[in-house]
Amino acid sequence: MFYDKTVLDNGVTVITETMDTVRSVALGIWCSVGSRDEAPTDAGMSHFIEHMTFKGTPTRSAVEISEAFDRLGAELNAFTSKEYTCYYSRLIDQHTADAVEILSDMIVNSTLAQDACLSEREVVLEEISRYEDAPDEQVHELFASTLMPSHPLGLPVIGSKDTVGGFDHDTAARFHREHYTTGNMVVAAAGALEHEAIVGMVRERLTLPRGPRTTRTHAVPTAEPRLAVITKDTEQAHIVYGVVGLPARHEDRFTLAVLDAVLGGGMSSRLFQEIREKRGLAYAVYSYHAQYQDTGQFAIYAGTRPDNAAQVISLIKAEVDRMCSDHITADELDRVRESIKGSMILGLESTRSRMTRLGKTETTGGELLSLDEIIDRVDAVTIEGVRTLAQRLFNGQHALAAIAPFGEDAIANLL
Repeated sequence: MFYDKTVLDNGVTVITETMDTVRSVALGIWCSVGSRDEAPTDAGMSHFIEHMTFKGTPTRSAVEISEAFDRLGAELNAFTSKEYTCYYSRLIDQHTADAVEILSDMIVNSTLAQDACLSEREVVLEEISRYEDAPDEQVHELFASTLMPSHPLGLPVIGSKDTVGGFDHDTAARFHREHYTTGNMVVAAAGALEHEAIVGMVRERLTLPRGPRTTRTHAVPTAEPRLAVITKDTEQAHIVYGVVGLPARHEDRFTLAVLDAVLGGGMSSRLFQEIREKRGLAYAVYSYHAQYQDTGQFAIYAGTRPDNAAQVISLIKAEVDRMCSDHITADELDRVRESIKGSMILGLESTRSRMTRLGKTETTGGELLSLDEIIDRVDAVTIEGVRTLAQRLFNGQHALAAIAPFGEDAIANLL
């Protein structure tokens, strides 16, 4: 086994990977709560709590938290997703105990003070405004809400101005009490460490209220053709076309990675070559997939001049149809296999990437495989398997989202 794992009596999980060739440690405290776990009136609260955790405890102000990590020569940050929130630090190994103590203090003892809540919600409202001024980012959330309109995964992580504008100490404290419990916590670490030492630090410091993991309702969204357009005075039409994908533990997830790479995963991909290189219709065109506990999404993005939007959408659909009707070539399969394996191995050469893999997989109930096991799964993908999966995914039940200076009628016939 390449990792060590201990579940404490109170329900906190500690999972580590020792790396003998480094002098640093990446440490993450993961909470299995994200935007999908929020009530409609709490939309964006997971992300807001992430912000507030940095705003002080009874023994440390926000400035003192920052100064403490600066003294350690450490990196400190956090992020929120649809299924989890992570607080992490990367630092030299001799300061690991200090990092565990400070991060635990932030998470366990955050005061969520009213004045800080009122100030920070203005910061988040500015973040939402900034996001709305970036249509190439906003269109992906528009696509998710179009693809899964009745599923919590369709909600934006950042929330909305209406919900965030109502956040205060009472609402934040209630959400923190409900979700920041021992059963929801995973501590992941990778680097120059001893597992039992990390376990001891966590047992002493991460003293949250006892509680089981938050129950999460699993449901596969209903697939049907859907179209959404936000009409905005933009220079480009930002387009996302896609379908419901696969959940995180699906047996065909490695086949999906190959399909994604062939279709739009890089400069040699079919979409890039056809739309950008051959026709010059877009600067950015790519595909991507996201996998969650119960479902997933597969999407294709392109940004193009508005008068080229209909042609680009038609070309995307043509390449999707070709994936379903024709086999990929042996050369394509060999090329993307090596690309996937290379990206994975290079990406796991840092302590942070290894910690993230441990924490994300454990928090979401995924399958934690060794590098050799992953390589074997990638090598087992077949040409016929890629076409069969394409036929299953691209079955006509797709969603199309756009932010552009035109209305739905301009592309409705392409749905």
